[in-house]
Amino acid sequence: MTLHTHQTAPTQYVQANGIRFAYRRFGKAGGVPLVLNMHFTGTMDHWDPLITDGLAKDREVILFNNAGIASSSGEVPTTIEGMAANAAAFIKALGLTQVDVLGFSLGGLVAQTLAIDEPRLVRKLVLVGTGPRSGEGMASLTPEAQRIFGATYDEPDHLWLKVFFTDSAASQAAGRAFLQRFRLRTQDRDPEVNEKVAPAQIEALGKWGAPRENPYDYLKQLHQPTLVINGGTDVIIYTINSYLLQQHIPNAQLILYPDANHGSQYQYPDRFVKHVSDFIAEAN
Repeated sequence: MTLHTHQTAPTQYVQANGIRFAYRRFGKAGGVPLVLNMHFTGTMDHWDPLITDGLAKDREVILFNNAGIASSSGEVPTTIEGMAANAAAFIKALGLTQVDVLGFSLGGLVAQTLAIDEPRLVRKLVLVGTGPRSGEGMASLTPEAQRIFGATYDEPDHLWLKVFFTDSAASQAAGRAFLQRFRLRTQDRDPEVNEKVAPAQIEALGKWGAPRENPYDYLKQLHQPTLVINGGTDVIIYTINSYLLQQHIPNAQLILYPDANHGSQYQYPDRFVKHVSDFIAEAN
């Protein structure tokens, strides 16, 4: 049997909800798979191979593009709830009855909603660089995020040095190493997202972040063991939002990485893999 990695796992497809979902799965089969949900305008190829391959040593990892993203068909929903419903349909179409779920940034909003809507399907939850409904600075893109996404860069990938990493020399060096890993897969690579994706996702983010009464009460419905991870100085989804998640989810723990921005897991990939792997391996 061929043991695939992040670089070699073939892109496969499955139909659900009238959508042809693109996905890749690799790693140690037999246990509860880990399903990863990606950030704003990201595809399967935006994950860090050090992280996905590291996690895949002990479990099966499943990457996928939700509806309307890159090689998946359909339209991007303009609500987080719609994205979560599509994610649930995708997981069930694979014949899976229980999964662990990791969500990064926008994917963390989807992961929260999926875990609440499908409590029997989702066993454990990992929330990275994300926040709650009506979180601090989440009604729109933060001023820092607006400047970063609105700027021009000598190379398009250099956007991610500002989104994910701080301005310190150590963080920027980690960022450049991440960009090298990020581009390692050259065969069967996902196309970039089309021009419809960002506006739909921004609309969904705006609805999620809009002010409301008792905004964090919904988190009491998250009964799954939950690990919250972020950088200590996230300017895309402010770090305070990770603390709010940990305070309002009944069974949550929080880890903040030093001198780290929105992509703290890419700055400390080995540490991140260990923290997530230990958490998933723990008895409930």
